[in-house]
Amino acid sequence: MNIEEWLGQDNQLGCDIWQKKYCYEGESFDRWLERISGGNERIARLICEKKFLFGGRILSNRGLEYEGRKITLSNCYVIEPPSDDIESIFECSKKLARTYSYGGGCGIDISRLSPRGAKINNAAKETTGAVSFMELYSLVTNLIGQNGRRGALMISIDCSHPDVEEFIDLKTDLNKVTKANLSVRVSDEFMRAVKRNEPFRLHYIREATGEEIEKTVDARELFHHIAETNWDYAEPGALFWDRVSSWNLLSNTEEFSYAGVNPCAEEPLPAGGSCLLGSVNLSEFVKHPFTAEAMFDFDEFKSCVKESVRALNEVLEEGLPLHPLGEQRESVADWRQIGLGIMGLADMLMKMELAYGEEEAVQLCDRIGFAMADTAIAASAMLAREKGAFPKCKVEEIMSTPYFEANTSVPTRELVKKYGLRNSQLLTIAPTGTLSTMLGISGGIEPVYANYYERKTESLHGKDVYYKVYTKIVDTYMKEHKLTDDSQLPDYFVTAMTLDYRQRIDMQAVWQTHIDASISSTVNVPNQFTVEETESLYCYAHERGLKGVTIFRDGCRRLGILNAEDEKKKKSPVAGEGLARGEIVEINDDVIGKKRKLITGCGSLHCIALFDPYTGALVETYLSKGSTGGCNNFMIGLSRMISISARGGIDIYTIIDQLNSTGSCPSYSVRRATQKDTSRGSCCPMAVGNALLDMYNEVQEELFGSEEKKVHVPPKAPKPKAVKSLEKKIRCPECGEPLVFEGGCNICKSCGWSKCM
Repeated sequence: MNIEEWLGQDNQLGCDIWQKKYCYEGESFDRWLERISGGNERIARLICEKKFLFGGRILSNRGLEYEGRKITLSNCYVIEPPSDDIESIFECSKKLARTYSYGGGCGIDISRLSPRGAKINNAAKETTGAVSFMELYSLVTNLIGQNGRRGALMISIDCSHPDVEEFIDLKTDLNKVTKANLSVRVSDEFMRAVKRNEPFRLHYIREATGEEIEKTVDARELFHHIAETNWDYAEPGALFWDRVSSWNLLSNTEEFSYAGVNPCAEEPLPAGGSCLLGSVNLSEFVKHPFTAEAMFDFDEFKSCVKESVRALNEVLEEGLPLHPLGEQRESVADWRQIGLGIMGLADMLMKMELAYGEEEAVQLCDRIGFAMADTAIAASAMLAREKGAFPKCKVEEIMSTPYFEANTSVPTRELVKKYGLRNSQLLTIAPTGTLSTMLGISGGIEPVYANYYERKTESLHGKDVYYKVYTKIVDTYMKEHKLTDDSQLPDYFVTAMTLDYRQRIDMQAVWQTHIDASISSTVNVPNQFTVEETESLYCYAHERGLKGVTIFRDGCRRLGILNAEDEKKKKSPVAGEGLARGEIVEINDDVIGKKRKLITGCGSLHCIALFDPYTGALVETYLSKGSTGGCNNFMIGLSRMISISARGGIDIYTIIDQLNSTGSCPSYSVRRATQKDTSRGSCCPMAVGNALLDMYNEVQEELFGSEEKKVHVPPKAPKPKAVKSLEKKIRCPECGEPLVFEGGCNICKSCGWSKCM
C-alpha cells in the first residue's frame, strides 16, 4: 500500500500532512506503518482501515530512538508545581526547557507560590507575586524549538489564591505571556458562593514565615470577571477541579493527587506524569451509512478498543527510558497512564442521520461511551493478568470509586477484582486536529466546524474570486445525492456555529461520564454572544459535570495574539467591538419583566427592565416620569440608549458604570436633605443604574439562585445567529487561509498547519 491508496487519491492535503509531519526521511508508507506499529499486526490492520491512529508524537517518533535522536513518545507532561522559593521556581523553568527539547508539551500550577506583597527575607523584602513568574515560563516555552515549532504550555492557579484576579487580567495585555494557555481551578465551594451570591475568601499561608494573606471578594463579581475576560480574550479557561479530582479511577487512593493539566487540558496528571495518546475513528464503525438501516458496529468497536489499549501499553514500555526527566520516568512507571480517545464523532452521527446534540444522538453516545470504558478497563485487567498490575494499584480503592461503579459491567468487575489494572488512567479525548484533518474527518468530539470553507483565487482580470471547498463528508454526500449546493443538505448536517451551545455542552457531558481523564474541546460561539451568556454557559457546564470548558467567541480580542500583523496595525480599542458594526441582538416577547418606582429630585419616575429568560441578561429598558418628575423626552432617550447598548453586546456592569459617572444633581441633593426619600444615587441616571442592578440580581437569583435550586434550563434554547463575515480572521502562517479553533488548537483546513495555544 502507498500513501495515496491509504488516504485516497483525491486527498492531497492528507498526503502532504503525512509527508511533512510523520514520514521520516522519505520512508515508504509500508515502512512507516511497520515502524509505528512496532510489529503489532493487529494494530497495523486497524491503522490501515483508518479505525485507529496513535497520537502525533508516536506517529512521528516511534522507532527513531535507534537513529540516535532524543525523542519522547508522549505528547504531554505535567511538571511538579514550583515551591515557594527561588530555587524551585527556576528549577521548574529548567524542567520545562528539557521537556520541550524532547518534543513534549507541559502543564504547571502556580498556586503554591506566594501572592504579591508577601514578606520575604531577601533584598526585595516582599515578593512580586505568583503571576510575575509566568513571563519566565512563557519565555522558556518560546525559546526551545521543536522541529520548526515551539512548545505548548498550560499555567493554572486556584480560584482561592489571592493573586487570582491579577492572573485573570494578565492576558488582557496582548503582549504578556503569549506562549501559554491559562486556566483557573474553580472549586465547588466557589460555585456555591456564586449561586448564593455570597462572599468568597481568598487565602494563602506562607510556609517559610507563617504569614497569612487573606481577603474577601464578591463571588459573583469574581465569576463575572472570569467570564468577561474569557468572552473578550478567550482566556482564562475554567477547570472544575473538584470534578477532576473525584471522577476517575484513583479518587479514593489517598497517596495520589493531580498536580495540573496538560496544555489542552484533556490530561490531568500527577507531578512528573505524562500520557500516551491514541484515538479511535468512530466514523469507520457505521454500517450502511446514510440509510434507514445505518447502525453502529459495537462488536468491531469493542475489539478495536481492546487492541488499542494493548498497543498503547506496548508504546508505554518502549517509551519508559525515553522520558526527558528522571521524575517523569518514575511517575510513569508507578502509575502507567494511557489516553485512548475518539475522533470522527460528527461524521459518525451524520452517517447515522442523527443531528449532533439532539437527544437520540446523545443517547447513542452514552451507549458507545459505556462500551468504550467497560472494554478498556477489562482490557487493562487482562494485561494485568499477563504482566502485573501497575505498582501502586489498590484494587479495593479503585473498585469503590464512583467512576468505576458507573462504567463497568459485572464481568469486568470480576476481572479487576481478580487481577487489578495495568493502568491507572485509560481514556481521554484529546484534540486530534492534524490527525483528523489528514484523514478528512471531524476532530475529537467536536461538531463539524463548517460545511465548507471559502478559498480565494485570482481571476484573469486581477480580481479575487472566492469558491467553496466542502468538507469531505459533505462533499461525499452531495456527490452521492447529486446536490448542487449545501443549502440542500438534510437538517442533521449541523455545524459548530449554528449548534445550540447547550446541546454542545450536553454532548461533552455524556462523554465525560465515561472518560476517566478529561476532554479537550472548544465551544465555538458567534460574535454577538454576550458576557451574560458566557456566565450562563459556565454555570451550565458545571451543573452538567464537565471537568473544564473552553469558549472561543468569533472575533474576540485574542485574534490580536494569534494574528501579529493585525495587532501591529491596531491603535486603540474600538467601541462596540463585541459585535460586527451594526449587529444588534433581536428580542421577542419571551422575556422576564421587572419594575421599579424611583423617587428623584424632580419627583418620581418608573423603570421597567426586560431580561433574557435563559441567561438573565438585560435586553430592554423603559423609563417614564410619574405625575411629577423630570423631562419625559429625556427619560425616553436614556432608556433607548440603555436598550441599544445592552442589545449591542455591552454588559450591564459597563452600562451601570457609565450611568454612575454622571455626577450629582442639585435638586436631587436638596430633596435628599429635606425629605430623605430619594432612591439610591445622586441623580436620575445613577438611580436608574442602581435599580437596574437590583433587578438584574433578582433575575439572576430566580434563574440560578440557591444551592438547592437547579439552573433554569429551557427544553431548547434559541439558536444564536452566526455572524457571516468578519474582517478580522486568524490567518495561517504557512498558506494565509483562515484558521479555525477546535479542541484548544488552531487548525488550518487548507494546508494542515496546527498549533495548540
